Amino acid sequence: MSWSATRVSALRSLKALGRRQVIGSNNSNVALRSLSSTVGLFSSMHRHQNAPTKQQISTSVTKRCFSSEEDPLSEPREAMAFDVLIVGGGPAGLAAAIRIKQLCQETGKELSVCVIDKGSEIGAHILSGNVFDPKALHELFPDMADKNSDNHWTKVFENEQGSSATPVQHDQFLVLTEDKSMGIPHFLLPSQLHNDGNYIISLSQLCRWLGKKAEELEVEVYPGFAASEVVLDEATGAVKGIATRDVGIGKDGQPKATFERGSELHARQTLFAEGARGSCSEFLIEHFDLREDGHPQTYGLGIKEVWEIPEENFQPGLVQHTLGYPLQSSVTDKVFGGTFLYHQEPNLVLAGLVVGLDYQNPYLNPYQEFQRWKTHPDIKKHFEGGTCVSYGARVLNEGGYHSIPKLTFPGGALLGCSAGFLNAVKIKGSHTALKSGMLAADATFEALTEEEGVDPVADSFEYPEDYKPQELTAYESKVKDSWINDELYEVRNSHESFARWGVGGGLVYTGIATHVTKGREPWTLSHTERDSEKTKQSTDFKPIDYPPPDGKLTFDLLTNLQRSGTYHEDDQPSHLRIKPELGDVPKNVSLQVYAGPEQRFCPAGVYEYVDNDEESGPDKKLVINAQVSFAVHFFRQKSPRL
Repeated sequence: MSWSATRVSALRSLKALGRRQVIGSNNSNVALRSLSSTVGLFSSMHRHQNAPTKQQISTSVTKRCFSSEEDPLSEPREAMAFDVLIVGGGPAGLAAAIRIKQLCQETGKELSVCVIDKGSEIGAHILSGNVFDPKALHELFPDMADKNSDNHWTKVFENEQGSSATPVQHDQFLVLTEDKSMGIPHFLLPSQLHNDGNYIISLSQLCRWLGKKAEELEVEVYPGFAASEVVLDEATGAVKGIATRDVGIGKDGQPKATFERGSELHARQTLFAEGARGSCSEFLIEHFDLREDGHPQTYGLGIKEVWEIPEENFQPGLVQHTLGYPLQSSVTDKVFGGTFLYHQEPNLVLAGLVVGLDYQNPYLNPYQEFQRWKTHPDIKKHFEGGTCVSYGARVLNEGGYHSIPKLTFPGGALLGCSAGFLNAVKIKGSHTALKSGMLAADATFEALTEEEGVDPVADSFEYPEDYKPQELTAYESKVKDSWINDELYEVRNSHESFARWGVGGGLVYTGIATHVTKGREPWTLSHTERDSEKTKQSTDFKPIDYPPPDGKLTFDLLTNLQRSGTYHEDDQPSHLRIKPELGDVPKNVSLQVYAGPEQRFCPAGVYEYVDNDEESGPDKKLVINAQVSFAVHFFRQKSPRL
């Protein structure tokens, strides 16, 4: 039986078994293994899961032996084709998939759409806890929207998702000193900081809900599949799809007995929605020089804890943001960042700190700053009697309007945080991610259905022979004509105003830009340096003395890492490497000149300087603990000279 016929048979079998009810539930891996056993493709793509699913699945592993003449790493990859492949099952990717299938239903045309995600289930790699602006969701599901109801989406999610969306009831903005706080009146805040009509949600649960909606529209959703590289068409240079990583490779780079070759997924259009600093997206930005006409991206680090607290201390719908202590000690301090604290049903406090990675002081430790913030008299009361149940961190892109790269290239496009649509002033990016996915979907559907002489992969199940992928230029135009552009343009100079004039000047400038000029000021505050270039030498600062953790309110990093659920198999190639030509930079530059900021800025303790036990002397060397890594995408962005 041919590959196409086998695939069709497998998909028909899944549908006969009730595919819509199986995939997207806790039994999604059962469905994938059913497809895998029939097609022989997905077994090589299934990733190690950090935690077991609710129903344990027993599988057998066939051990393989290779002769010295065999090179399994050069084996040809199996391939599967789609009309549209979406890399990343977050808000942007799922919105794109849903919108394409909605257009298929409206027009009677058919396109095959596949979403892959590296998490063991949709939402597994989303850092939960989010104040959500639902306007893009209103546009994606207009029949479900009820803008006249203050708690409409609460009812929707309770009925369809089985989880909570807590309407924002109290919106506070505080400026902190070391032991006092001052509230800023609501009317003085930039309009983009207002949260009227927004919800406190679990973003991972929202993504699971979107995943189910996509499944209902017959989108092929495959969690557990990580894209390891971009596949380029040899003839045209256009993007043809992605390849999944080989599995069963040891630390030495050699295949183990459990080795399985990765696979290729081809598509007429491949949409990348990996999030900030996704590996494939960053490759594409560099390969196609997508930042040629823009500013470099600047990043932030977000650190978060989730607490369960007693009901008597719970304030449902409270949203609180702060500036000042501990990140800024005066109005001239140029650290861009602050904290957030949300009370979400049932009896949860979501608390965290976000700091721009363009900070200057190499002794600053974001994790320790977060722990210190919790000890403030007006903050620690929110955690009294509670228990910390979860910890995580993520890299964010904060450059905004000026740092958005060219969005398209032959054969694909960048969506959501892969492109950099987060609004750092609004402290939100999910709504812009959803909208960008919808706009990319519109452009993709128009382009693919208007192509002449090309059969949809949905009909042929084959990648078209001699196909020349288009560039979705209409997507760029649609973004520029949308409220994404309007929203980001209004605050385009805000981040740089903090970098130039400190927190006091930045607040004044942002207030004028949002209240008075509405972003129409006829100038641009450019930023031309990478975050690492903003780091100053350690001789300009004094080391920061952070208090020890008490184990109740504040915690050491290793204790919190146990709450993150993150661990990677030790016997596999490290995904974090320093290029050989830069091997001396950590010791001779980063450590000697900048006091080794890597050991402080990483929220997972991945990088540490230890005594060098080699004959070269008693100096320090950099050790990378890749098995506990997460949110490490910013290493190259912040480390000096790397």
